[in-house]
Amino acid sequence: MSMNVVTLLYLIASVCFIQALKGLSHPTTSIRGNLFGMVGMAIAILTTAALIVQLSGGKAMGMAWVLLGLVVGGGYGAYRAKTVEMTQMPELVAFFHSMIGMAAVFIAVAAVVEPWAFGITPPPVAAAVGVQTPEGAAIIDGFLRYAIPAGNRLELFLGAAIGAITFSGSVIAFGKLSGKYKFRLFQGAPVQFKGQHMLNLVLGLLTIALGLVYMATESWAAFLAMLLLAFVMGVLIIIPIGGADMPVVVSMLNSYSGWAAAGIGFSLNNAMLIVAGSLVGSSGAILSYIMCKAMNRSFFNVILGGFGGEAATAGGAAQEQRPVKSGSADDAAYMLSNADTVIIVPGYGLAVARAQHAVNELAEKLTHKGVTVKYAIHPVAGRMPGHMNVLLAEAEVPYDQVFEMEDINGEFAQADVAIILGANDVVNPAALTKGTPIYGMPILEAYKAKTVIVNKRSMAAGYAGLDNELFYMDKTMMVFGDAKKVVEDMAKAIE
Repeated sequence: MSMNVVTLLYLIASVCFIQALKGLSHPTTSIRGNLFGMVGMAIAILTTAALIVQLSGGKAMGMAWVLLGLVVGGGYGAYRAKTVEMTQMPELVAFFHSMIGMAAVFIAVAAVVEPWAFGITPPPVAAAVGVQTPEGAAIIDGFLRYAIPAGNRLELFLGAAIGAITFSGSVIAFGKLSGKYKFRLFQGAPVQFKGQHMLNLVLGLLTIALGLVYMATESWAAFLAMLLLAFVMGVLIIIPIGGADMPVVVSMLNSYSGWAAAGIGFSLNNAMLIVAGSLVGSSGAILSYIMCKAMNRSFFNVILGGFGGEAATAGGAAQEQRPVKSGSADDAAYMLSNADTVIIVPGYGLAVARAQHAVNELAEKLTHKGVTVKYAIHPVAGRMPGHMNVLLAEAEVPYDQVFEMEDINGEFAQADVAIILGANDVVNPAALTKGTPIYGMPILEAYKAKTVIVNKRSMAAGYAGLDNELFYMDKTMMVFGDAKKVVEDMAKAIE
């Protein structure tokens, strides 16, 4: 297979990836986008596998390693895609990001140790006695070895460092999103200590300095020390970020993984890695910007400290003392049945309860009664970008009923009932009050509806750690309990 054919196949795969991103930008074209992505990745993987086998001379051992990687990686990916719960999607995405980061680290380490195996330098040869050493080469242990070009050293340094930060940061994000581990670093609340930002700055400068030392001297020791510091930095960057900022963290790590792949792609002169990594890196960066804008926060504000630290402690006692108006599922069903317009606001509580199918059933019954039902989606609802859209799509909610925040906010004032299922911070009117941690954050204006029904397990604060004034309004009725059971009871009562 000639390199021209390889380049052509990589170009076709790149076009497929671009079409995949375009398709995933809207629910109605998302299936087509996924198909483009799968076709593009299949072309890229098979082309690379064929190229590796060709470069190895068709040796059985080389083919065996390629097949083993395809079977193990593809098999595990298929298994996870088949068995993953929708509530586990955020941590699954974080896990995949960590694997991309570690792959970049492994490739960089292998390229530093044996650059000739990747075509970066000529292979070492036994040094002949009395032969003049060529420029850029040196005799080491009786072999003539060539130095890695400075440009490749820079690419390997950047790819490895970003990959290491992506790996360890994604592991911490996985633990925070999972919520299953008692280890302090994996808990949703921010982990902060005195001098934390200064320590991060010092480690960042040391990492860059060691990378520059490696570039200047090609020292393995400097490269490995740089890697170690990068792994530590990944942990320290993510632990002070609270659960409310997890959507930004997920998209940020997505961007990091892309840039790591692109950096390694330059070192290996692999156009596919460069294009795919650049697409992932740039799209992840744009998504991070959109997420930050949705919370009225800057990217650096998220990185330097998240929601949910001291505010959670301050708000806890007040929540236990203030009375709320509570009701049953039957009461809520009566209100919904007598409404003309109902807006449903899904949140993470809905995902945890796996209530998306029950919600769709409730909406269908209301629609049959002549009630107009719409869904309001906040950009950072849930634990990853698009989390609520994915849940509703799984339940086959009609696309024309789902509206983004900018499109639906103007309709809350005319809505008879706004029903909030497991959402908290994204509907908190505290965003309108100066001095609060979420001041200025765009929210879904559910408080403007004529009647508000809120379903929560308890009066616990959201990840921002703030009390929600919406829960104490005269127009608001709290219905406590598991979202799936409550919604199912509402649907039965409507019958």
